[in-house]
Amino acid sequence: MLRAARSRTALDRFLAARRGSTAVEFAMVAMPFFFMMFAVLELAFVFVLDSVLENAVIETGRLVRTGQAESQGFNATQFKTSMCGRMSIFSSDCMAKVTVDVREIPQFTNPNPPDPTAGSSFSEAGLGYDGGDPGSLMLVRAWYRHTLFTPFLEQGLARMGDGKAILTATTAFRNEPWR
Repeated sequence: MLRAARSRTALDRFLAARRGSTAVEFAMVAMPFFFMMFAVLELAFVFVLDSVLENAVIETGRLVRTGQAESQGFNATQFKTSMCGRMSIFSSDCMAKVTVDVREIPQFTNPNPPDPTAGSSFSEAGLGYDGGDPGSLMLVRAWYRHTLFTPFLEQGLARMGDGKAILTATTAFRNEPWR
């Protein structure tokens, strides 16, 4: 009987003890918390990267629109180099990650250019550089392949099977009469 009373009190003491409960509760919520924090940080990084890419495409497209690219004899590589120079903190590996397409289009509505993301892999077939003539309608597009680090985030962002997010920036304009 005495032994049963002792065991009951030991059990009661164990159940009543609250020391360490915070550590146990934190252990249960730590993984989802850190996953969400990293996902939010990576998503913010992707949004900043997308904004920088968009601005770089618009600024470099202005060289085509004003005829500066024509006077400097731009080709696809020079256009990409100029655009990557405008990518600020993302310029270090930009040349390897970005693909550009500059082309003259017949009309602004439904220009129907090739889509390199249409298949299961990224295809550069049909892409190139054509600066057009004064007054030409132009379409400038760039694709940036960004590796995602947070698991499961790639399901919502990645468009290719290699786990990379494809960020796209596009601008369309009419070339100025530079001649």
